[in-house]
Amino acid sequence: MNKIWNIYKKHEEIVNYIIVGVMTTIVSLVFYFISTRTFLNPNNPIELQIANIIKWVSGVLFAYVTNRIFVFKSKRKDIWKEFIQFTSSRVATLFLDMLIMAVMVTKMGVYDLIATLVSQVLVTIGNYLLSKLFVFKNKKEN
Repeated sequence: MNKIWNIYKKHEEIVNYIIVGVMTTIVSLVFYFISTRTFLNPNNPIELQIANIIKWVSGVLFAYVTNRIFVFKSKRKDIWKEFIQFTSSRVATLFLDMLIMAVMVTKMGVYDLIATLVSQVLVTIGNYLLSKLFVFKNKKEN
């Protein structure tokens, strides 16, 4: 058990990011699934993108809080500035997500939930890099 703990501590940030990423993906997918199965039609290109934006907003809100606390352990006091940086970095991956969804669902005819899963993997990698390099680059900042 001690060996597992040592491995975890050595790779704590990545392990926590993966856990938080899976949880964020679940939260996002729940919002996407609810919206596309109740009031939005994923076969309508406009409604598909509205569902995608709902998925994105729910994911960003959840991800900011969990990344700040559990992954990057930010101590910054300028939370609003940090949140704006975090949200801004997510805008880039939102456009990536929208592009992937438009191409896979609208142009290629891939089932929307499969396209969403593919998109989430690529977006998660991009989000980690942007968070590490841009938003939470200095954990000890006051």
